[in-house]
Amino acid sequence: MLSLESLDLLLSISEGELIEELIIGLLATPQLAIFFEKFPRLKRALTKDLPEWKFRLRQRIHDTPVPPDLAKEFYLYQHCQQIDAATFQAELPALIEQLESLNSPFITEARSLQQNAEETRGPKTGNSFQTLFLQRWRLNLTFQTVTVHHQLLEQEQEQLQEELQQRLELSGELSPLLAENDAAAGRLWDMSKGQRQRGEVQSLSRYGAFLQQQPELQRLAEQLGRSQKAKTSPHEDAKMEEHRLMVREPATVPEEVNGIHQSDDILRLMPTELGTLGIPELEYEFYRRLLEKRLMTYRLQGDVWREKVVKRPVVHQQQEPQPRGPFVICVDTSGSMGGFNEQCAKAFCLALLRIALADNRRCYIMLFASQVIHYELTSSNGLDQALRFLGQHFRGGTDLAACLTATLDKLSSPEWHDADAVIISDFIAQRLPEEVKKRVKHLQQDKHHRFHALAMSQYGKPGIMRIFDHIWRFDTGMKSRVQRRWQRD
Repeated sequence: MLSLESLDLLLSISEGELIEELIIGLLATPQLAIFFEKFPRLKRALTKDLPEWKFRLRQRIHDTPVPPDLAKEFYLYQHCQQIDAATFQAELPALIEQLESLNSPFITEARSLQQNAEETRGPKTGNSFQTLFLQRWRLNLTFQTVTVHHQLLEQEQEQLQEELQQRLELSGELSPLLAENDAAAGRLWDMSKGQRQRGEVQSLSRYGAFLQQQPELQRLAEQLGRSQKAKTSPHEDAKMEEHRLMVREPATVPEEVNGIHQSDDILRLMPTELGTLGIPELEYEFYRRLLEKRLMTYRLQGDVWREKVVKRPVVHQQQEPQPRGPFVICVDTSGSMGGFNEQCAKAFCLALLRIALADNRRCYIMLFASQVIHYELTSSNGLDQALRFLGQHFRGGTDLAACLTATLDKLSSPEWHDADAVIISDFIAQRLPEEVKKRVKHLQQDKHHRFHALAMSQYGKPGIMRIFDHIWRFDTGMKSRVQRRWQRD
């Protein structure tokens, strides 16, 4: 079977140029231009799919067979290339009949060439006629092949355009909600593959709007997901280095009187000493005490600044951010978590998903009631997983121990190294088994995992929450809700 790719090769047709023209024409459509102007991050994400599109189109050309009539005509063309001029002249009438039976577009021109050759045939006409005939026939075959390409690529363009339209609508709707940076826009674009009805994604937009109405919940998610620690530590083998600084120390400068002392300072003599100088009997005594620096004079005291050189160890200031590993989120789906609590829990998970997309982290959700249900929101089908999660209703019982056990089992695997475990609950539950507490402590100390609790009730049991590294409180009681609303207004 002759494939379209083989025919391109034999006729020296550049399929790459045809594919490039299709891609350029698709990206230049007015709808895409308007969309890219509004969402530039998604444009950068879409351009990453260009190699995949080109490979897909090349694969389609590789797998597409040539129409049977065109394949037969091409085999005739190859046969005519291999025979000499005399044989070609002898077989020309039969060749014209075969072209007519194949409904070849070249038949009209072939008859015209045959008629002109019969009218002007000379002794050297044979070779030149065969060359001209084959050249014109090759041009016609090339035109037919390019036409098949355009038909095939038009089908692919329609299919690709329809797929892009759906993905662009979905990504454009969710971009303000989930795409915080280029990394998040790229992952959102990858997750938008697949067929979805417009009504299916309304729940994401609805919980996104609810999250905007609860800015305190958004701030808690940002604090939980992006906390960092700064650490200052001297190097163990730090060398001593010289450090120059200005110090202030006492000095005898004319600033203020600070007492009386013995000296030979004539300018600061006390009046009694000057009196002895005017008495002839005591004049020699005055000079004797002057030489001995024993005259009573005023003492002036002041301060002076001077440079002092000291040595100190070299200290390195370094910022050590906490590792940003995956999120493992456990959501309590008991009856007490229904209603407003359910809305807050789902919106908080949506906020953590936004952070996970921006920081290229995994986001895994487990719902615990009578059984544990798993969702991974950052997988290739993450949007489908998110829609199923948001469609769940919280009507079960509370089994916090089972949820923590499933979480601990997951965190023990290497792929979840350094993960953040987040438990969303009102923590009105039974006491945790000692074995579970020991396993949590082991992962905290030896594996450096962090356990966070989002407490949605002020009546949660303190004994349960002692195992967590951080407790983030968001009371959903009516009084707290009114207070938050009043503070926002």
